[in-house]
Amino acid sequence: MRIKTLLLSAFVVFIFNCKENKAEAIETIKINTEEVTRFNTWLNKVYERNLVSSPQNLTRRGRKDRQSELNDLSDAFALKQIEFAKQDLEDLLSFDTSKLDADSNLSYKLFKRQLERKIKYAKYRHYTYPVNQMRGTHSSLPAFMINMHKVENKTDALAYISRLNAVKPMFDQLIDNLKIRAEKNIIAPKFVFKHVLDDCNNILGDPNNLNENIFIKDFSKKLESIDLTENEKNDLLKNAKTAIKTSVHIAYTNLINYVSILEKQAIADAGVWKFDDGNNFYSYRLEEITTTTLTSDSIHKIGLTEVERIHNEMNAIMDRLNFKGSLQDFFKFMKHDKQFYYSDTQEGKDKMLLGYQAIIDSMESRLDEVFYTKPKARMQVKAVETWREKSAGKAFYQRGTPDGSRKGTFYANLYKMADMPTYEMEALAYHEGIPGHHMQGSISQELTNLPEFRKYSSYTAYSEGWGLYCEFLPKEMGFYEDPYSDFGRLAMEIWRACRLVVDTGIHEKKWTREQAIKYLTDNTPSSVNACTKAIERYIVMPGQATAYKIGMLHILKMRKKAKKALKEEFDIRKFHDIFLRSGAVPLSIFEAQIDNWILANKNK
Repeated sequence: MRIKTLLLSAFVVFIFNCKENKAEAIETIKINTEEVTRFNTWLNKVYERNLVSSPQNLTRRGRKDRQSELNDLSDAFALKQIEFAKQDLEDLLSFDTSKLDADSNLSYKLFKRQLERKIKYAKYRHYTYPVNQMRGTHSSLPAFMINMHKVENKTDALAYISRLNAVKPMFDQLIDNLKIRAEKNIIAPKFVFKHVLDDCNNILGDPNNLNENIFIKDFSKKLESIDLTENEKNDLLKNAKTAIKTSVHIAYTNLINYVSILEKQAIADAGVWKFDDGNNFYSYRLEEITTTTLTSDSIHKIGLTEVERIHNEMNAIMDRLNFKGSLQDFFKFMKHDKQFYYSDTQEGKDKMLLGYQAIIDSMESRLDEVFYTKPKARMQVKAVETWREKSAGKAFYQRGTPDGSRKGTFYANLYKMADMPTYEMEALAYHEGIPGHHMQGSISQELTNLPEFRKYSSYTAYSEGWGLYCEFLPKEMGFYEDPYSDFGRLAMEIWRACRLVVDTGIHEKKWTREQAIKYLTDNTPSSVNACTKAIERYIVMPGQATAYKIGMLHILKMRKKAKKALKEEFDIRKFHDIFLRSGAVPLSIFEAQIDNWILANKNK
C-alpha cells in the first residue's frame, strides 16, 4: 500500500494533464520548451520508423508507401525489433524528465513501460499460435487485401498484384515460425486445425476456376471503379491470376500440408500451463491484458462473484415478466423461442444489419447528454465475409483511417442466425459501435496534441473495459426499454463475467475444453455452438477475455470515487473526456488522472 501511495504521489506531480492542474504542474516542474519539442520529435521519429517497418500497418493508416509489400514474419525481423527497443530505451533515458511538461512526462512513462515490457518478455514471443481460427495469418491476409488495399489507379492495382506475388515468401516465413514453435512443443490444441484447414481450403477455392477466387473477385471489382482501358484492365487481371497460380495457391497448399502434419502431433490439452514456464507466461499475459497485478485466483473469484450478482438481476427481470420456472428454464426459453431470432435467410440478415444501424443512429442522436468530445469519423455496419464467417467471432470492430477515407466498421457475424438473438442487439451495437469501440478508437486517432504512438497504443483492459462500460451506460440514459433487451444486456455482461472464470480455469486450473464449455452453457443463455466457439477463442488467446470485466469494473470504480468526492461538481461528460482524450493508457494511469481531477477541484 505504501508503494502504491508513493507512486500515486509521483503521478500527481508529474503525470496529470487535466487543464485544472496545469498551472500547478508548471510551477512544480521547470519546463524547457526545447526539450519538450526534442522529446516529442524523437517519439514521432521512433513511431514512424516502427510504422514504416510494417507495410501492412502503413496501409491500415491509409498510406501508400510500401504498398506493394507484405509484412516480414521472420524471427530475424522480430529479433531486430527487440534490438531497436533496447536502443530506444537507452535513448529515452537520456531525456531530462524534470524539463518536460505533464503530457510529455506521461508519454515518457507510457513509452518506457512499453519498451521495458517488450524487452523483458521477448522470451515469450513464440508462445502464440500464428494460425488459429480467430486471427491467423492465413485468414487475416485476405481480410487485409479486401478491406484495406485500395485500388484508385493503375499504380495501386500493380501494387495489389505485387502483394499477391509476395504471399508465398510470407507464408514460407509463417511455416518457419510454426516449425520453431513445434520444436518448443508449442502446438495449438487439436480442435484448432480443422478450423484452419477449412478456412485455408475456402480461401484457396477451385484452382480451375480462378474467376471465383476471393482475391480475383475483389481485384476485379476494384478495377471496375478506376479509369483504365479494357485492355489495361484485362492485362492487370491476367497478371493477378498468374500471381494466384504461382504464389497464392502454392503458399496455401504448402501451409495446408504443414498444418496437416501438425494436426497429427497436436493434443487436446487446452491451457498454456502445458508449455515450459507456462504458469509464468500466463501471469505475464494477465498483467499485460488487465494492466493490473491481479492474480489468476483473484480474477477467478471476481468472476464467480459477478456471475452470482448478474444471475440475481436476471431473476428480477424474470419476475417482472411473470415467467414461471427456474433461471435455466428461462435460458432455454430465450435460446429457442423464435420471437428472438431473425430468419436464417438473406432477408433476415438484412433486417438485422438495418436494426443495428438504427440502434447506433438512435444513440448517436443523444451523445451530447453524456459526451463533450465526439468522433469526426463515420461508421458502418457490415456482415462478416462468407469465407471467414464460420470461424470468426460473433462481432468485432475495425477502425477506420484518420482521414476518413475508410469508415470504422462494426462487423456482425450472420453465419448462424440462431447465435445472434435480437435481445442482444442493443448491447452489441453499443459495445462495437457507438459509444463503444468506434468512439474510443476514432477519438484517439483524431487527437492532435499527442505523439503518434499514443494515438494507436493498445491496452486491452482500457478498450474492452470501455466497450463493456458502454453497454451499461445506455441503461442509465433510459435505453433498453424492452425488458428482454435489458435481459440481453445482462446476458452479454454475464458472458464477460463467465470469461473470468473459464479463462483462468483453462489456463491455470487445467480445465478441459469440455469442462469450460459446460460452465458457459450452464450459466448463460447462449447456444452450445456459441459457447463452444467462445471457449475455443479463449484457448487460443490466453488472458484476452479477462480484460472486459476487469476494465469495466475499474471504470465504474473510478466513476463512483469521483462522484463521491466531487458531489455536485461531478460531470459525467468531463469523466468521459478524461478517459478518451489521453489515448489508451493502463488502468493505473487512468486512476491517477481521476485522482488528479478530484485534487484539482478540491484546490480551487
